[in-house]
Amino acid sequence: MHPWHDVTPGENLPREFTTVIEIPMGSSVKYELDKQTGLLKVDRILYSAVYYPANYGFIPQTFAEDDDPLDVLVLCQEPVAPLTLVQARTIGLMTMIDNDKKDHKILAVATHDPEYASFREASELPYHRLAMLRRFFQDYKQLEGKAVEVDEILDSAPSIPIIEDGLQAYSERRRRGLLTKH
Repeated sequence: MHPWHDVTPGENLPREFTTVIEIPMGSSVKYELDKQTGLLKVDRILYSAVYYPANYGFIPQTFAEDDDPLDVLVLCQEPVAPLTLVQARTIGLMTMIDNDKKDHKILAVATHDPEYASFREASELPYHRLAMLRRFFQDYKQLEGKAVEVDEILDSAPSIPIIEDGLQAYSERRRRGLLTKH
């Protein structure tokens, strides 16, 4: 089973979806889906003394503008093991420019986590939580000599067309045979 191609993205799309976790909250290891095998590979150890401030993964059967599955930051109380499926709901959108490409990050909450399940919009979160998320992405590549631009975190409405576009782009590529299981 390939987590990108064979996991159903959800039944209540686009607002709620299944997320495949790649990186647990608190990790300094950048795991990434190996598109050919469906396994996780170590992309790099972060160069800075920082750690992922949320569980990080992707929505299966999506294709984003950076040629990867659509990224998701899932807020919940605990680190979640890699390749775990988490039911999530979008509460916001953070867009960054990385290598001259838009790299959207859907901000979501784990729907089964009682501490976060009631949040519906990013603006309901404490300001400091949002500042930490944004600052992480501004800083995490700095010691690699790479600059990243990070926009302000928006509420959920702008995330909906991004998710819909990612689902549509994946479906179109799969229909045309451009996304094959290797």
